[in-house]
Amino acid sequence: MSPATRQQLVALISGLVFALGLGVAGMTNPHKVLNFLDLFGDWDPSLALVMGGAILVYAPIYRVLVRRDAPRFGDRFHWPTAKDVDARLVLGAVAFGVGWGLAGFCPGPALVAVTSGTLPVLTFFAALVAGMIAARLVMKTLDSRSARAD
Repeated sequence: MSPATRQQLVALISGLVFALGLGVAGMTNPHKVLNFLDLFGDWDPSLALVMGGAILVYAPIYRVLVRRDAPRFGDRFHWPTAKDVDARLVLGAVAFGVGWGLAGFCPGPALVAVTSGTLPVLTFFAALVAGMIAARLVMKTLDSRSARAD
């Protein structure tokens, strides 16, 4: 098996395990997510336990991985490099939070839930894709205006 094929297979298996975990944790159920966000109503703390469990599993693994030169099935790690907080980051975080709070979905669980084929999920996913395309067009326009101004 070629290294590229092995890398793709590992990515596929990792994605399937992640999708299974999202489903088992209830992250694909918008009502469960909205109840988690409803601190002063019918609050459901179970997703906090899911997130805490994920951190407890990942934290020690991260400490090991950060010392390595490259992953086992890849040529390099793709660690985030940006450290500054700018308007683009803040606006993106606000849009993500508002969308999550209104719909009960974020992109990963929505992608998993698309397999249900239900109209609300498909509508959300279509809006997600349209929003991503619109954001890319807006950013391209702003970047070109910024370049012309320089």
